[in-house]
Amino acid sequence: MLSVIVITRNESAHIAKCLQSVAWADEIVVLDSGSNDDTVAICRQFTDRVYSTDWPGFGPQKQRALQKASHEWVLSLDADEQVSEALRTEIETVMRTGVCSGYQIPRLSSYCGRQIKHGGWWPDYVVRLFRSKAGRFSDDLVHERVIVNGELGRLQNPILHESYVNLEEVLAKVNSYSTLGAQKLRERGEVSCLSAAVAKAFWTFFRTYFLRLAILDGPQGFMLAVSNAEITYYKYLKLWLSGRE
Repeated sequence: MLSVIVITRNESAHIAKCLQSVAWADEIVVLDSGSNDDTVAICRQFTDRVYSTDWPGFGPQKQRALQKASHEWVLSLDADEQVSEALRTEIETVMRTGVCSGYQIPRLSSYCGRQIKHGGWWPDYVVRLFRSKAGRFSDDLVHERVIVNGELGRLQNPILHESYVNLEEVLAKVNSYSTLGAQKLRERGEVSCLSAAVAKAFWTFFRTYFLRLAILDGPQGFMLAVSNAEITYYKYLKLWLSGRE
């Protein structure tokens, strides 16, 4: 049997499509951290296992959700992700016949209306399906990962990820991810300066747009490279400024 776990905060634009895509699961667990939109009400249309909690960071929050899952298999989704019918069939097959403790699933992400096939975004394999007793989440505040004790397999059909719907969402995530990234660097004892922030941002743009071929994804590829560079720039800038306080 399958438990789907999702963490949310102000995800009313995405969450219905996410939960509808996994309405076939045996259980859906949602942990919300202070939404002030319709997220919680929408979630309760799909499951009665909706919980409200504080926000300790992505890794710890997903671990909390995992601890509330009651079935042998767990599928972890972000609120802006969806499972296609083809992926559902593949998941159901490996739960019956698979021998692995967890499975990497490719993720096909969209950026302002275009599915991105370059820039390091595809196939973007992520461990999302795993046996509950064999997996746990890392403690990372951002860019958390599932750590599986056992063999990993790979699925073929992708998770559909509406990563950035519009420019407002891009700017909001640039600010959020850079703040969390700076906090993570600070906890590791790293330091920064203005020139380092500029140099690292330039390298991020160059790597994304040219080396990882985001140039082939048209205007959205350029926008992606810029926003990646902005996240890097502000992350190291915030780290530098925090050290001057």
